[in-house]
Amino acid sequence: MNPVYTQAKFINSSPDLKDTPEDQGREVAFAGRSNAGKSSAINTLTRQNALARISKTPGRTQMLNFFEINAHQRFVDLPGYGYAKVPVSVKKKWHKLMESYLTSRKSLCAIILVMDVRHPLTEFDWQMVEWCQHTGLSLHVLLTKADKLTYGAAKNTLLQVQRELKDIDFPLTVQLFSALKKTGIDEVHQALDLLFNPVE
Repeated sequence: MNPVYTQAKFINSSPDLKDTPEDQGREVAFAGRSNAGKSSAINTLTRQNALARISKTPGRTQMLNFFEINAHQRFVDLPGYGYAKVPVSVKKKWHKLMESYLTSRKSLCAIILVMDVRHPLTEFDWQMVEWCQHTGLSLHVLLTKADKLTYGAAKNTLLQVQRELKDIDFPLTVQLFSALKKTGIDEVHQALDLLFNPVE
């Protein structure tokens, strides 16, 4: 495991782009449905229990949350999509914030797309995959909550998702992950190493 990720610290929550950290260095953004386990994944990857706020009510991440890994690298927890029981006006605001960030942030270098292994490749997930394909951003898919399935069923889902994404012609990797069982951490760290420091 790369110890650099355990040094992560919260920078700020930004309701709009003007409040974000200076747009330099490299950022990896975590995207996914509100109940897919983004915050749990960030906490597990950094070996910190409360770095990213976890709520029993999906959709609490309503801002862009920035975490410093070091002086040149950051994680960004994006607002969850598609589930939260909030007014349409709020959902539109989230969508606009995400769209603004994804289209204008120069330091954004990759997306970690978090999907519940029991409900992969929703319509929203496909939109994110297609957006990454359109912009050429690298993408690493985390199939979370793998502990909810038997090993065989989780492995079958992994193979199924890989098959469905096999024709996508841009840098893309997929793996199983469990925050509860702490499985898949080293694999994510290796992926992050490559996303933050791509081989030329």
